[in-house]
Amino acid sequence: MNVVTLTKDAFPREVLASKGYVFVDFYAEWCGPCKLTSPIIDSLADEYKDIKFYKVNVDENSELASQYSVFSIPTFVIFKGGEVVAQFSGALGKEGFVKEIKQVTGA
Repeated sequence: MNVVTLTKDAFPREVLASKGYVFVDFYAEWCGPCKLTSPIIDSLADEYKDIKFYKVNVDENSELASQYSVFSIPTFVIFKGGEVVAQFSGALGKEGFVKEIKQVTGA
């Protein structure tokens, strides 16, 4: 499964209205650490079929970045039922992402 890139218009429908877990990667095209984590996020999307994975380009959607206090990128936000349940930043390895997901979902 590919990770879908969202705009501010689709964000409420795809993230906030979702009942389950949603993992959002706030990134920028020019960001080196974002490029490093992108294949890891793609891999996680393939493994965690019960979690929706999305990307939000902060340069194109600065309102969303501001709304979720994204001060550095990459920043990752996990939602459940439209509410933020976890937020963390930085280029983690796959194990780091798995740890963050497990802390929130128990999976």
